[in-house]
This record gives sequence, structure tokens and C-alpha cells, in this order.
Amino acid sequence: MQSSPPRALVLTGPTASGKTAVALSLAEVCPLEVISMDSALVYRGMDIGTAKPTTAERSLVQHHLIDIRDPAHAYSAAEFVLDAQRLIAEVSARGRLPLLVGGTPMYLKALIEGLDALPPAQPALRADIAAQATSLGWPAMHQRLQALDPITAARLSPNDSQRIARALEVHAATGQTLSSLQTRAAGTDQPSLHQGGQVAAIVSLEPSDRAWLHQRIEQRLRAMLDAGLLDEVRALRQRPDLHADLPSMRCVGYRQAWAALDAGGNEASVRTATEQAAMAATRQLAKRQLTWLRGMPQRTTVACDQPQAHRTAVQQMLALLQQHHL
Repeated sequence: MQSSPPRALVLTGPTASGKTAVALSLAEVCPLEVISMDSALVYRGMDIGTAKPTTAERSLVQHHLIDIRDPAHAYSAAEFVLDAQRLIAEVSARGRLPLLVGGTPMYLKALIEGLDALPPAQPALRADIAAQATSLGWPAMHQRLQALDPITAARLSPNDSQRIARALEVHAATGQTLSSLQTRAAGTDQPSLHQGGQVAAIVSLEPSDRAWLHQRIEQRLRAMLDAGLLDEVRALRQRPDLHADLPSMRCVGYRQAWAALDAGGNEASVRTATEQAAMAATRQLAKRQLTWLRGMPQRTTVACDQPQAHRTAVQQMLALLQQHHL
């Protein structure tokens, strides 16, 4: 009889929901290794603005997929899936629990449902789209996408240049919408969540009161600024191979700090501009993350803004480990 593939537990939730702290608490009672499921933590030299686990925290528990990519080079969902599948097998072989932790639902969706069978990149089309965006602006390109593919446009920020360009490129190349191709791919014989896939269960930290999360975001952003976020971005700006349009520099916080530094002014005005723009962008990010997660009915939710939420999350995860024989 063929043995079942190794499986992982997932801990997810919007930004600032407390995922790292819960993961470290679970590690105190369960032998595990953390596999980061965060599209920003892969980049070296981007520590403060990504809320990267500290050196001390990473010394307590083995972490994977952190600091694996230079900011000049992109990291894709396809690469994540390959890396995560390999690491789940390796961690399981060591007799430890693979715990996927992070707030990039696109990575989780790709791991569960498989990668979309999309057309390869079309550099000429992409260059034409970029030229139009330079003239019209990305919000206008987002409106164009809204007319062509409202489903994809609804889940993208009007300034998400990378994904807007990709969706427009796919439509121009195939005459089909990105959302229709993704739906078709999701209907193929990919391993499902509870039918042999590598994800056994998902625990999602989600607030019952959005105001609680907004307060957490505000506190964390101010702590990042106090810790030297602007200096971190200044150091990145000194590199001739980095620019504002790279995926790494479009991460929330970095994009806004870069723009504020471009605008100039004294330290106080740059900090204020960064704080205001990053606060709004982070709230929008959290909203998009929650929208993605609510499309995953198989998840187990824990109200992260309730008393004893931390303990409740750990207890829920331990129960799922027993239920799924992990």
C-alpha cells in the first residue's frame, strides 16, 4: 500500500494578527519547524518593515524561506510551491511538524489547488502595457481591467501594477480573462485539502472587530518607524540595482517610505507621509487578506481579538494535530 504524503498544518491570518507569537507558543509543546508563507520575508535586508521574526525568535525554532532572495530578484508563487513541498517532506522526515505560517493567501491557494496553467510571459505585451500605464496611471489601467475582468479587478489594489499588468497581458495574449483561466485550473484534478494534499488543516487568526486590527496595525507601524524603517529604506535606495517598481520594493511600507523619501522634506514630514500612506495601505492589505481567507471555508477560525485568543489558538491547533494524526 502506498503511504500517504507528508502533510503540514497552516497558521494564517491578516497582517498584525499575532501569527508569529502563536507559532512560537505551539513550538513550546510540539516539535515543529516553521515554513514561512510570506511573500515579503523572503527578501534579505528587509527586516523592520516586514516584521521579520527576530534572530532570538529564529534561534528558538528552525525557520525556512526567510532571507532566501536578494531584493533585486523576484520570488514567485510557483517557486514557493516547489520550496514548500520539498520542505514539508524534509521536515516530516525529521519527525517534526511542518508548520506553514504567514499571511500570503495566494501562496496557500497555489499550494492547495496547484498552479494555474497560464500562458508564459509576453515581454512585448508587458512593455506596451507599462508604456500605457506611464501615460495613464495604474488606477486607469485597473479601471480597464475592471471592464475586461471584474472578478480579478475586484481583488486587486488599483496600484498593484505587477498583477494588473499580468491580468491585462493574459487577456491580450489569449482573449480570455485571468479569472476564467484560474477557475478552469482549479477544476482540474489537483489534490484537494483533505484528499491527499499536503495541507492537513488551516487555522486562521481573524478579528471579530476590525477596529482591533486597525489599532494593532497602527501600533506596529509606529514601532517600525521608531526602529528605523526609514533608514532601512534609505539603505536599499542606495543600491543602483534597486528601484521602486521591483516586487520587493512594492511591499507595503517600503513602497510608501520610498515615495515619501522621493518627495523630500525634513525627517518629521517624511515620517508623517510614510505613516499616513502605509497605514492606509496596510489596512487595505488586511482587508484583501481577509477576503481571500473567507473564500477558504475549510479553515478553522480563531477570533484573535478575544480574551485568551493566544491560548485558544494553540489548543485548537493541538486538537487538529490529533484529529489529523500529525
